[in-house]
Amino acid sequence: MADTKHVGLVWQHRGLVFTGEGAGKVPITIDAANAEGPGPMESVLLALAACTGSDLVVVMRKKRLDLRELRIEVSGQRRDEHPQRYVAIALTYSVTAPGATEEQVRHAIDLSLAKYCSVTHSLNPAIAIRYELVLQA
Repeated sequence: MADTKHVGLVWQHRGLVFTGEGAGKVPITIDAANAEGPGPMESVLLALAACTGSDLVVVMRKKRLDLRELRIEVSGQRRDEHPQRYVAIALTYSVTAPGATEEQVRHAIDLSLAKYCSVTHSLNPAIAIRYELVLQA
C-alpha cells in the first residue's frame, strides 16, 4: 500500500489565516479570504496543476522531449449553493518544447489526467475536467 500522507495546520489568530506544513516542514499560508495566501479552494486548483504538471514533466522526459517551459493556468466553476464545490475545471497548458508534436504533448497530458494524477482521481468524478494546449514547438 502507498504511504500515508500527514499534514498539520495551525490557525494564526487573524481572520481565516492558517499555516500548514507537510513532511518537508516547509510552511505554507492558506487564507480562506484569499488575501495572505491561496484559499482552500484555490489550493485544490494549485494541487491539481502541480500534480498534472509533475506528470507532464516526467512523461516528456521519458519520451526524450525537450521541455523548456511549462505554465499551467486553472479555473474552476463552483456551485452557487452549499457546499460550493467545483462542478467544472478548465486547465490551460502552455508548453514550450522544440520538436515536440501536439499529439505527443496531448498524450502526456491525457496520461496524467486519466491514469497518473492522484489529485484528479481524488476529486468528485462528476466534475467536468477539460484542457487546452498552447504549444510552442
